[in-house]
Amino acid sequence: MFKYYNMNQVVLPLDLEIKLKEKDIAFAIHDLVESIPDEAFDEFLRQTGRPAYHPRMMLKIILCGYTQSAFSGRKIEALLGDCIRMMWLAQGDEPSTINRFRSNPLIENLLRECFVQFRNQLVEKELI
Repeated sequence: MFKYYNMNQVVLPLDLEIKLKEKDIAFAIHDLVESIPDEAFDEFLRQTGRPAYHPRMMLKIILCGYTQSAFSGRKIEALLGDCIRMMWLAQGDEPSTINRFRSNPLIENLLRECFVQFRNQLVEKELI
């Protein structure tokens, strides 16, 4: 006897947060990036063109990609379709502009500072 299995059944969208373990690294990344003041992102605002992905979300997926040993934009982009924690952090978005965002001179210092703060927080919380 087998458990019931049907690929044709409609499945409702699931809140991915419930699929993550209690001390998942995604929660630490989320807390760190959400602690950054809004003023740090003011320079990224544009009044023309297509709306950009929010810098908070982009920082979250880059930092999470780094924790998964994914350092190239393409690998991070692939994780967005495969990894539950990445899907949760991006809230279902799959940006292909990761390298463009990461190479922006405005983000370079912010990303470096985030990485240092993130490591310090992980040590404080005894996660590493």
